[in-house]
Amino acid sequence: MLLYIHIPFCDSKCFYCAFNSYVDRFHLKQTYMKAIEKQLLHDIKHYLKDEKIQTVFIGGGTPSCVDFKEYENIFKIISPYLIRNCEITSEANPNSATKEWLQGMKKLGVNRISFGVQSFNDKKLKYLNRAHNCNSAITAIQNAKCIGFNSINCDIIYGVQGDSFEKLKYDFDQINELNIDHISAYSLTLEEGTKFYNKTKVKIDDEELSYELFSYLKSLGYEQYEISNFSKSKKTQSNHNFGYWEYKNYLGIGTGAVGCIENFRYYPNKNIEEYIHNPINYEKEYMDAHDIKTEKILLGLRSSVGVDITMLNKNELEKVNILIAENKINRVKNRLYNNNFLLSDEISLFILD
Repeated sequence: MLLYIHIPFCDSKCFYCAFNSYVDRFHLKQTYMKAIEKQLLHDIKHYLKDEKIQTVFIGGGTPSCVDFKEYENIFKIISPYLIRNCEITSEANPNSATKEWLQGMKKLGVNRISFGVQSFNDKKLKYLNRAHNCNSAITAIQNAKCIGFNSINCDIIYGVQGDSFEKLKYDFDQINELNIDHISAYSLTLEEGTKFYNKTKVKIDDEELSYELFSYLKSLGYEQYEISNFSKSKKTQSNHNFGYWEYKNYLGIGTGAVGCIENFRYYPNKNIEEYIHNPINYEKEYMDAHDIKTEKILLGLRSSVGVDITMLNKNELEKVNILIAENKINRVKNRLYNNNFLLSDEISLFILD
């Protein structure tokens, strides 16, 4: 079982962000954290059963917007259910991840930090409406390393107006020089409800740029193990993300989070005030065998998890043989692996069509 906890508070709303987050609800922080505790106790009782929590991911929003002391009860609640050496990740923004906050979270049990760097170019950061600059990002990363975080990820966004290979190369070089072993590189998406939505000029659709970046990351020693994730070793890959791709059950705690147990997903209330009022009022979505199979194929082929060939029917296997002949995918024993993650959706849909 995986555990995801959503913290919806942010210092500023990035122009590309479609996540459930608020810049004007800071007065609700303490009551919100109490509501999270209530939902957590409920979900552990009803969904965890005899399982253990294999990974924890605190995301947002901006978890570093909330004082580390507010997380103490959460860690007390989950502590008895964690596997030994459980991977516990917290997202953080450079402007709010102070040395004190990082030390406090590490003491509570967080052993992996994911920094929302996005760029080391101050002009680009301002364009994205990020609340930090290049220097504060470097300082936050150095602080985390000094405190003893051995597993650190940096998020980078590419495909933004003005991006070029040389500019993005500088971002990756900075991360490499800081001895960071994991990078999540996301292509900008224009999602409904964001400032950038419908502003097509802010995004660059350049497939060749993606290939160039992936090749450069490989030359630095970062192996791609999912369409957006790169790591210098298996040890520093995200176990939590692997859990999603392997279709493990997960608890979704917080307003706008999503949980998944066997054949249904559950959605806590997206409105923060309503969530605080009743944090265990969920919408549920049930999935049939076809839905689950489709998701396993889509997730497996966009990552190094791959797909179990025994779940495919005769028609799908014939299409797989075509793809193998064209060197699009390869088979190792009873699993299929994608040779080009950028084509993952097209390959999946071809098999399933």
